[in-house]
Amino acid sequence: MKPERIAVVGAGSWGTALALLLAKKGHSVSLWDIAADHMAAIQKKRSNEKYLPGIPFPENIMATASLTEAVRGRRHICLVVPSHGLRQVYSQLQPLLEENSFIISAIKGIENDTLLTMSRLIGSLDETIGRAANPPAVLSGPSFALEVAKDMPTAVSISCSDPASAVMWQHIFSTPSFRVYTSGDVIGLELAAALKNVIAIATGICDGIGYGSNAGAALITRGLAEISRLGIALGANPATFLGLSGVGDLILTCTGALSRNRRTGLMLAEGMNLEEINERLQMVAEGVKTTRSAFHLARKMGIEMPIVEQMYQIIYNGKNCADAARDLLLRELKPE
Repeated sequence: MKPERIAVVGAGSWGTALALLLAKKGHSVSLWDIAADHMAAIQKKRSNEKYLPGIPFPENIMATASLTEAVRGRRHICLVVPSHGLRQVYSQLQPLLEENSFIISAIKGIENDTLLTMSRLIGSLDETIGRAANPPAVLSGPSFALEVAKDMPTAVSISCSDPASAVMWQHIFSTPSFRVYTSGDVIGLELAAALKNVIAIATGICDGIGYGSNAGAALITRGLAEISRLGIALGANPATFLGLSGVGDLILTCTGALSRNRRTGLMLAEGMNLEEINERLQMVAEGVKTTRSAFHLARKMGIEMPIVEQMYQIIYNGKNCADAARDLLLRELKPE
């Protein structure tokens, strides 16, 4: 396909990795972030030394701290900001968008206050101002940013309520090392992507308190059951949770050494608080905020999610990790 002019909004590790992938394919890419000093460093060094050190930018990536400059003349917009920042950023973005723009979200989270997934939040904001817009697409799947940036083999899924848009984005992103499948289950992809981060923190805690591989495997499997229950209640296709964006992303995030959510769990097990963890990671562990959303969404839907419940108690009520693990093990057994 012909090269496109694409704006990548968000210059963390994942946004930068996608910008690199798109630029290497020949697209003209602008990369924006709200942190002006961060973008100035990228402009000067022609690499993102904060998040993906040592990987040089191709000439066809333009780094800028101006959102207006980033999206000017570009109809294809890839959103890769933290989930808690999307409302603010997208509200700033709306008046700048070209006519007939196409949006894709590569964000994994659920907004705390509204309990909306990212595509539904985008749709809600467009509806609020009466903006006629193409439905947003979603990109999800097992994909560590560093491996994508190094062109290591990766497979993901893209979904959109408009199948033609999903195929368009599939062609834009696909490379010999980045294989893209399409799906019709937008809500399933988004819920699986967000909720697996909560289970990954729990798995890190499990490893950190020394419970071993048996317990870790059980936790991942029961976590998948919880994700599926909530997803199905919200209209997702059960098959989604057995695919790349379901069990694939769950396994990667729960077991991979590059997983910031798993590392968050390990540090919680050491007794570190969230402030200390954020200082150590220098990145957003989306599972922390998603734990709050998942807890309240499960309560709202009347869905039992015991792992999410215990994670909420640990992160937001200061419950001891070992006590939470014990309470999970001592739960009354019920038929499925």
